[in-house]
Amino acid sequence: MSGNRESLFHQTVLVDKTPLPDSIPKVAEVGATSAPLMSASFFIGDRCGPYNDDYMLCKHEAGGKGEMECLKEGRRVTRCAISVLDDINKHCLNEFRTHWECLDNNNQQLWNCRKEEKPLNDCVFKSLGLRKIIPDTPKGRIPIHEQAFQRFK
Repeated sequence: MSGNRESLFHQTVLVDKTPLPDSIPKVAEVGATSAPLMSASFFIGDRCGPYNDDYMLCKHEAGGKGEMECLKEGRRVTRCAISVLDDINKHCLNEFRTHWECLDNNNQQLWNCRKEEKPLNDCVFKSLGLRKIIPDTPKGRIPIHEQAFQRFK
């Protein structure tokens, strides 16, 4: 009978406690949920673009695998993202919190939080000097975050 056997598949968290080799740099976890990461994503992309490109190149050269081979590059991306979040929290905490809470409460739809996004952008542009480049913005068109008049629903 199966009632006396211990389950092989159960709902517990499995943690691999095997230490990584010394050749792989140590890095802390980002420690942010999806809403703060979404709020800071364009700024993380601006500062961490070169590290992310190195990581993606490593993954491409490894044929889409390369979990162990690309750990160094992945750790650099993580450290860079942490530095961006730390700087935003240091210089623009209130604006950042207001924006990511709006995203959290609005199913992470950016268009619902444009009003909260403007003060965050202004603070980050001024305090940190980071840019916000939205991919695939048509040439000659002003990006949504730079438009003088925006409709807020």
